[in-house]
Amino acid sequence: MKTILTNMCLLADGDRYLVQNRVSAKWPGLTLPGGHIEENETVLESVQREMKEETNLNVRNLEAVGFYEWFNPSLDTREIAFLYRSSAFEGTLQSSKEGSMLWLTKEEFHQYPWSLDFDHILTMFFPCDDEIKPKILTKKMENHHET
Repeated sequence: MKTILTNMCLLADGDRYLVQNRVSAKWPGLTLPGGHIEENETVLESVQREMKEETNLNVRNLEAVGFYEWFNPSLDTREIAFLYRSSAFEGTLQSSKEGSMLWLTKEEFHQYPWSLDFDHILTMFFPCDDEIKPKILTKKMENHHET
């Protein structure tokens, strides 16, 4: 089984968070900007590079939140995403070919379709947030009824 290392980063600006509305057919919907860690690149370097590529923002003061792991048996792969957050950044926000970048409050997250496992990733960033837990549960139920 091949292991693929990736990263994701949640930027905060007051009560708004930067998310990406991905257009990819294989993983569409709301998620966090990030991407693959390249050979001979540290995790922190990869986060800074991916954030620049996908958002045009330079991020700093990155804080490790944890990691999220998932398996894809049909491709015989497992991915590990290193999760980071920051509220220190500069530059002019731009979307990329990956999808449009949106500043949303937590209350606005549910207004968009979510990518697979976005609910689990959000709980890594907001583990004790009683405000977002009901929205995650509601979104899970909506996704369950759509299938």
